[in-house]
Amino acid sequence: MKKDEIPQDYSALVNHFRELCYAKDNDGKYTTGLSTGWEVKTVALEQAWEEIKLRIEETLEEIRKGHKTPLAYFMELQLMDSKLLSKYVGIWHFKVKRHLNKPEVFRKLDSKTIQKYAQALDITAEDLTQFNKA
Repeated sequence: MKKDEIPQDYSALVNHFRELCYAKDNDGKYTTGLSTGWEVKTVALEQAWEEIKLRIEETLEEIRKGHKTPLAYFMELQLMDSKLLSKYVGIWHFKVKRHLNKPEVFRKLDSKTIQKYAQALDITAEDLTQFNKA
């Protein structure tokens, strides 16, 4: 693509960011240019965010039903999965899954473990223990 052909479509980030792109200049040499957005990429990102919002709502519903714990909600907000969260907190993956899916086990966690989760999720321990979004 030539430098003057770099897409300049509208995107939600147009007022905040520009994307660095590589293109050819008039001499055929590679150079950089800034793009405000590209429609195809914008649509794909919007679809991805809609999917994330749906997963968060589904997680809230599972918490309301008593099938998941507040830990699952905050993990979804941070775009983590249980394996990644396990690595951040230094707790075996099977235990993290129990803490996500067994409210009775989660309620019995000690303050040290709650604090580990809170730190990894960039929230307070009270956010986890006094969850009120459900």
